[in-house]
Amino acid sequence: MPSRRVQLLPNLLTLGNAFCGVLALSKAIDALTLSANAPAVFYEKMEAACFLVFVGMVFDALDGFVARLTGGGSEFGAQLDSFSDALTFGVVPAMLAKVLIEHESSSGNPRLHFLASASFALMAILRLVRYNLEPDPPPRAAGEDDVKTFQGLPSPGAAGVVAATLWLYLILRRPELEVEEGTPTWLHRMLAFMREVDWKPMLDCVPTLLVGLLPVLGLLMVSNLRYVHGMSYLTARGGQFLTLVLVVFALILFYLAPVPILFLTMVGFAASGLIAAPFRWLRGRLAA
Repeated sequence: MPSRRVQLLPNLLTLGNAFCGVLALSKAIDALTLSANAPAVFYEKMEAACFLVFVGMVFDALDGFVARLTGGGSEFGAQLDSFSDALTFGVVPAMLAKVLIEHESSSGNPRLHFLASASFALMAILRLVRYNLEPDPPPRAAGEDDVKTFQGLPSPGAAGVVAATLWLYLILRRPELEVEEGTPTWLHRMLAFMREVDWKPMLDCVPTLLVGLLPVLGLLMVSNLRYVHGMSYLTARGGQFLTLVLVVFALILFYLAPVPILFLTMVGFAASGLIAAPFRWLRGRLAA
């Protein structure tokens, strides 16, 4: 009986992740249904939906941490975590991208938009199934004994790329979204300073870019590329003073401009597997 009480907390955190996914879908539906009378509502609701995807990531990180801390991990919790991830980091980003593409694109093929979104969602589900069947990380390269790695791009990372791209697009299209408690943020002031820049040609390409980006991210999720576990990387180098200094400055930058920093971080993480692959291959050949 006591063990069941302990398992309640990590499972509730996992359900918090799923709740964020359902709420994000609700926001996307509201964006479509309410934007007819008030066009600005679309951008506000979609911004909230993107924010909820990242809140789901926080819940996803906390449930694993709490489960390890309390010893409350279970097969039920593992399956619940996978279903929640499939929703929040698979279906939700795909649908958010589809909603934005079809709302912002005056031309295009809705069937192609659906196929691009479906490819992302289905590959996320396949990646999670493979992770459940093969939970152990692949053999590590020489010199990486202390750093955990994932096989394929983790679904939260892929969802982060989509959500951050959408969010950055939204604030560039509507800089008035960057207001906190009635006060313009630092990023809002920067965008006002760059008001002379014509963003429209670049922004008009984003829906088309998303159509190609979704299947690429889907393939990265089911690929054999290895991605470093961020927390494991920081822990392995936690004794280095320079690491602490870099983390502090990263948090300061994040506070000043959270959306661009999220975008650069997520895109950089997704690209890291592609960039590191030839170096790992070369290191393995030299070691052999």
